[in-house]
Amino acid sequence: MEMTITEKIIAAHCGEREVHPGQFVYANVDVCLGNDITAPIAIEEFEKAGIKKVFDPEKIVLVPDHFTPNKDIQSAQQSKSLRVFAEKHHLKHYFEIGRMGIEHALLPEQGIVAPGELVIGADSHTCTYGALGAFSTGIGSTDLAACFATGKVWLKVPESIKFVFHGKARNWTSGKDFILYTIGKIGVDGALYKAMEFTGTAISDLPMDDRFTICNMAIEAGAKSGIIAPDKITENYVAGRVKREYVAYNSDPDSYYSKVYEFNAEEIVPQVALPSLPENTKSVYDVCGIKIDQVVIGSCTNGRISDLRTAAKILKGKKAHPSIRLIIIPATQEIYKQALKEGLIEIFIDAEAVVSTPTCGPCLGGHMGILAEGERALTTTNRNFVGRMGHPKSEIYLCSPAVAAASAITGKITPPSEMQPESCAKIPSI
Repeated sequence: MEMTITEKIIAAHCGEREVHPGQFVYANVDVCLGNDITAPIAIEEFEKAGIKKVFDPEKIVLVPDHFTPNKDIQSAQQSKSLRVFAEKHHLKHYFEIGRMGIEHALLPEQGIVAPGELVIGADSHTCTYGALGAFSTGIGSTDLAACFATGKVWLKVPESIKFVFHGKARNWTSGKDFILYTIGKIGVDGALYKAMEFTGTAISDLPMDDRFTICNMAIEAGAKSGIIAPDKITENYVAGRVKREYVAYNSDPDSYYSKVYEFNAEEIVPQVALPSLPENTKSVYDVCGIKIDQVVIGSCTNGRISDLRTAAKILKGKKAHPSIRLIIIPATQEIYKQALKEGLIEIFIDAEAVVSTPTCGPCLGGHMGILAEGERALTTTNRNFVGRMGHPKSEIYLCSPAVAAASAITGKITPPSEMQPESCAKIPSI
């Protein structure tokens, strides 16, 4: 039987020669992840069941990243529960403030996830790790508790949808633009419980950071997972990070896909998702000139070093518009340190931005950038639901770091290639 990369990984983890879409399986897990919002519930259920030992202290990862540094007593209590559990069970991978990062940037960086592995996390954006050629998906806190005890997860084998990006990306068009464009085409339920497999020459040309961004937002199309087959770029990324053997899989040539979409990458320009769904996407040239109040560059979607380099390239020698609050959040401590070495932090501070320690913070309306009534944020995060970043009568626009940086300078949504929004009308959209 011909199988997709997703089916091959699942089959390998449940002791089957082959699996097929719709089949329910009980699979072994290589890594299971919890954060300061989801893990406390899992820990409570684990202890309520009277279980004394975790299945493997080296395969459980706890990262307090959403409300850290702790913003109030409740968030401090939640983080404490992770710390106590990690100490009690001698967990190898517990990342406290100062050693931590936003989980979905941190785990690949630390070599905790490898190609061909099966990863679950009590966070919907666990699908990020598909960029490494792993099957990774989000689960609920009670399923995480069960995994703490057994090292297994039950799941239904998803059908796969193939997305082929032909050609070469245009200047300033990034992985974020590819995924926003895709979601705009198929909708937020267009890949419901499907594995989104991304391929084509334009995908092969993308660096790892852009691939992480694409797979990160598969969930915004309703997908079970996103995945990109490993290649030389993947191998170069994991070399020196992953200290164990792994198996890289590829889809068979005649694998079954429920749908196949083909896009010309050269026709995709920078995108903006308007309120209040990620599918509400338009060309930046069609929406430029919209006044904004806050710009956020960061998150598990776009807080990596290449994202910061892109922002710095545009912001260098310029200042954020007086009406703008510009917040920049490196996704991990290592990324923060690299940005310091390269002088990026100085560029941001000279541009009058606030640079934060790694945190999810504003992405989920946690802290470090809450919106007031009537305010608009342009952000490199992944969701623009009503009330996501603060007041339910605020508005959220999603974009790439390049669009975010350019717009921070003008105070209005602006293409990265053009700092004057009044000239947008002269630039035809494609």
